[in-house]
Amino acid sequence: MRISSRIENMLGGGSDGWDVFYRARAMRARGEPVIELTIGEHDIRTDPSILAAMDRSARGGHTGYAAVPGTEALRAAIADRVTRRTGLATAPENVLVTPGGQAALFAAHMVTCNPGDRALFVDPYYATYPGTIRAAGAVPVPVATRSSHAFQPTPEALEDAAHGGAASLLVNTPNNPTGVVYDAPTLEAIAAVAKRHDLWLISDEVYDTQVWDGRHVSPRTLPGMAERTLVIGSMSKSHAMTGSRIGWIVGPVEVIDHLINLATVTTYGVPGFIQDAATFALGAGAALEDKVAAPFRRRRALALRILGNHPVVRLLPPGGAMYVMLDIRATGMSGEAFANSLLDAERIAVMPGESFGRAAAGHVRVAMTVDDASFADALTRLAAHAERLAASAGDTAGSRGPAAGAPGG
Repeated sequence: MRISSRIENMLGGGSDGWDVFYRARAMRARGEPVIELTIGEHDIRTDPSILAAMDRSARGGHTGYAAVPGTEALRAAIADRVTRRTGLATAPENVLVTPGGQAALFAAHMVTCNPGDRALFVDPYYATYPGTIRAAGAVPVPVATRSSHAFQPTPEALEDAAHGGAASLLVNTPNNPTGVVYDAPTLEAIAAVAKRHDLWLISDEVYDTQVWDGRHVSPRTLPGMAERTLVIGSMSKSHAMTGSRIGWIVGPVEVIDHLINLATVTTYGVPGFIQDAATFALGAGAALEDKVAAPFRRRRALALRILGNHPVVRLLPPGGAMYVMLDIRATGMSGEAFANSLLDAERIAVMPGESFGRAAAGHVRVAMTVDDASFADALTRLAAHAERLAASAGDTAGSRGPAAGAPGG
C-alpha cells in the first residue's frame, strides 16, 4: 500500500541530531546516572491548584464535547491576558484554543500557505518547524542568523529570503534554542519585510513569561501588523502544563473563523476539563507564572557565573527562555561530536546545535531543567571536558576559530 508523499517527506531525510537524546534516554532506562539537559521539560510538575481545578471540572461533568473554538471563559481569559501584556485590544473572537502550541503552528501554516508556497523561518529554530511547514504542504526556507550577531536575523537576510516570493515568515522570541529576545531593530526589520513582501507573520511567543533581560514585544503590536500576524501561545512553558496540551492562536477575526473550520475537521476541540483548568491558571495571574519562571532565572545566573568568562566555552547570555546556548568550536569539534563525547565521558546529555539548524553548528543547547545544584555541577564538568578536548586538539585556550565546515560566525 502507498503512503502519501506528504508524510514520507515530512521530516526531510538525513540525521536530525537527536541521537544524543535517544542515547541518553536508553542509558537512563538501563539504570545509568545521566543528567539530562536536553528537552524543555520543567523539573517541577503542574501546580496542585491547577490539578485540583481540573479534577473539579472533570468530576463536575465537563468531560463531553467542548466548544470547538474553545470555551467562552478560556477565550475571554486569553484575550484579556494578551490585552494586558501587549497593550493591544484583543477580543475572544480573536482567539482559537488549540491542543498545544504545536497544533497551533500547524494550523497557522495551513491557513496562510497554499501547497508549494515558500514559508520562511529563522535558523536556528525549534526542531519541529520544517516538518510542520512540510506537513502543511509548503516549502520550508530557513533565514540564517549568526552567533556573532546574537542570532538576531538581519534585515539583509530577511530581505534575501523574501525576494524569492513567500507566503509566511515564522519567528520565535524569546527564542528556542538560543534564548535570544529580539530587539527593537530586529522586530522593525521583520515587520518591514512582512509588509513589503505581503507576508503573513507567524509569531511563536510561548516563552513570553520567561524574559531575563530586556523586554518581550509582540510584533503584532507594531504599526500595520495586527491584520497580518498570527500569534502562537501556550500554557506549556508559562504554567508547567506541557502534558495538558493547551495552546492558542490569536489573529484577525476572519482568519480565526477559518481556523475554527479547520479545527472542526481535525482536532474537534480540546477537552473541557483541561480548558477549565487553564482558565483557572490564567486567573491566578502573574504570581503563578513568576513561580514557574523563577528556577530558570536562578539557573541563568548560575550559568553566567560559571561560564561567563570561560576560555574555551563561549556562553551566549540568554535574554529569555529555559535554555543556554554554548559555542564550543574552540574544542575543534562539531556540536554533535561534543555532545556525544560529553555523554560518554561525563554522563551529561545536552542537545547538539545541529539539531536546530545549520546556523547553530558548533554549538550545544543546554536546558536549565534540573535542580540548581545538579545544574551547576553539570556546567562545571562540561567546561572541564571542553578544556580537555581543546588541549588535546592543540587549540589555544582563547581560540574562537570555527571548526572545519561549521557556519555560524
